[in-house]
Amino acid sequence: MSPIGENEFLFILQGLKWTVLLAIIGFVGGGVFGILIALARTSRNRTARIATSGYIALFQGTPLLMQLFVVYYGVALLGIDVNAWLAVAIAFTLHASAFLGEIWRGSIEAVPKGQSEAANALGLHYVSRMRDVILPQALKISMPATIGFLVQLIKGTSLAAIVGFIELTRAGQIISNQTYRPLLVFGVVGVIYFIICWPLSHLGSGLEKRMAKAVR
Repeated sequence: MSPIGENEFLFILQGLKWTVLLAIIGFVGGGVFGILIALARTSRNRTARIATSGYIALFQGTPLLMQLFVVYYGVALLGIDVNAWLAVAIAFTLHASAFLGEIWRGSIEAVPKGQSEAANALGLHYVSRMRDVILPQALKISMPATIGFLVQLIKGTSLAAIVGFIELTRAGQIISNQTYRPLLVFGVVGVIYFIICWPLSHLGSGLEKRMAKAVR
């Protein structure tokens, strides 16, 4: 067994950097498309509702691991050369957009209908009604679930190793193979995941309790 020194620890931190960056890209990209999906799901356009409902069902009903495989290998079958970084970023963005879209759709529908009726009575058009009245309230309602999904997304980045992407878990695996100290290495990796995810989970739980008290 080889010792774990500074170089090995720095390599793990390098993997952590890519884990955080991938989670940010997936969350931000998924958020941009997710809000569009949520608006389409709550629109009066039947075609838009059906199309986005099918999109959500597809990504929520299939494993993230399979989605990574399809994007990485499926695009290559079309003759397009996609590196692991781009493929994983696309897959996580699509995955996140489906889940965030459904979370925010539920939040929009949870806003009391009286708010929309009041906005209509004031003569606000659709964009102003959603931007100034509905979405700010829906965002507040969705915060606990959104933070909870972010935690799942961070942990889900470990699946990116399957297509050769070196993130935190894959970096730990490489160091473990080199040092033959799997328990120590993955103990360190687990602690790093805990340090990132536990505060977010605690924040989400705190917001949920605070909102429950406000409702009472």
